[in-house]
Amino acid sequence: MARDEQLKQRWEAVVAFLSNRFADGDSLDLDAIIYLVGVQELGQLHKKFKKDEKVNLMHIAICRLLEPFGYYEFEYFDSAGWPHYKILEQLPPLKPGEQTLLMKEAIVLYFLEKEVIQ
Repeated sequence: MARDEQLKQRWEAVVAFLSNRFADGDSLDLDAIIYLVGVQELGQLHKKFKKDEKVNLMHIAICRLLEPFGYYEFEYFDSAGWPHYKILEQLPPLKPGEQTLLMKEAIVLYFLEKEVIQ
């Protein structure tokens, strides 16, 4: 199977799994999935988050998702339990479509590691 086709199928599996679990079957978009990864990584699953915390959750998710690609490295948890990452390498300038593709690849890898999809 071609790499692009495999990514597409795995991405659709992630979207279907998360949409069924968290959105009553309505299809979640990329930002919503990034947010859910952030909540998972923080580990405070039942907390109600303020707007600025939601932005921070998405930042956590992006750092965690791009860590295997060598862009970030986990540093520590602060006193409130929030993970902190350091930048290892700046992301190259990417067009919007390239950014989306990179994030989809990173999300698929994350859910493969978590054994949510195959």
